[in-house]
Amino acid sequence: MPDRRATSPQWQPLVAPYARPDLRQALWQLVNSLLPFLAMWPIMFWAGRISYWLVPPLALIAGAFWIRTFIIFHDCGHGSFFKNRKANDIVGAITGVITFTPYYRWRHAHAIHHATAGDLDRREAGDIWTMTVNEYQEASPGKRLGYRIYRNPLIIFTVGAWLSFIVLQRIPVSERSRRQLMSILWTDLALLIIFVIGGLTIGMGDFLRVLVPVMMLGTSLGVWLFYVQHQFEGVYWEHHQDWDYSKAALEGSSFYKLPRILQWFSGNIGFHHIHHLSPRIPNYYLEKAYKENEMFQVEPITLRSSMKSMTFRLWDEDNKQLVGFGYLKTLPKKVVPAPVLE
Repeated sequence: MPDRRATSPQWQPLVAPYARPDLRQALWQLVNSLLPFLAMWPIMFWAGRISYWLVPPLALIAGAFWIRTFIIFHDCGHGSFFKNRKANDIVGAITGVITFTPYYRWRHAHAIHHATAGDLDRREAGDIWTMTVNEYQEASPGKRLGYRIYRNPLIIFTVGAWLSFIVLQRIPVSERSRRQLMSILWTDLALLIIFVIGGLTIGMGDFLRVLVPVMMLGTSLGVWLFYVQHQFEGVYWEHHQDWDYSKAALEGSSFYKLPRILQWFSGNIGFHHIHHLSPRIPNYYLEKAYKENEMFQVEPITLRSSMKSMTFRLWDEDNKQLVGFGYLKTLPKKVVPAPVLE
């Protein structure tokens, strides 16, 4: 399979200056992300004993720091947070425990996502399940129902997000390497130890009353960020023979222009088109790359315009656009030919 990146040399010199991790910035990001996140826990436990109504707003702040921690984990998986590979792997494994995500398993699945994003013939691991209009029309009633449930915003950003991080990441399923399998087992063991310590010191009830809202809010917001950066109006999808790496990055990943505070908590991941073009750029250089290169200054989506993404359900291959289920009503019903009797 040819490397499509080699077909677009014009952008490679542009990204090269930014794909150089900086130890000082990386360490400062660890300090301003992990320390506040960890500090939120005793504050929430203390507030919960005064009134549990104080916990949800604090959990929202902790959930925002959880997302920022996940971005560090994410960069380590790309080998972009530190120059040193071992440092990336160590910090990635630790932040993987914090975010309930096995580092090596996720790194493998996410690499597939980057290699296949926008490719209709390689919709594989690490993606939002997206059917084409034809696939949906030809699917069995059971599969259609399952897909409708999955794509419902009330499911995908709540129960779906929670199950994915809290339950499914705990279960080994056809892992391709021993390292991925051990990543799951060691993460699960570390979480078990944390739960035991929490139960013995704070009490399992109090521990869960704080942990659950943080994980619910953090995972829901995280899945929304990932979703909206690949499910938006004008997104690029092509069959493999016509698929182009640079187009898949710049047109198949959005520039999500967020308010400054949300951009900070989301670790600049809104510059997702640049990240997909060169995942070796650490998050703390994405905005700099955007500002200094006109090529990267694409049409943004905003908080307001991103709400439309919730209406998209299927890919219409004829018009090359995402559509909702209502679009099916405008199509002529497919007629199944009668069998020919000989």
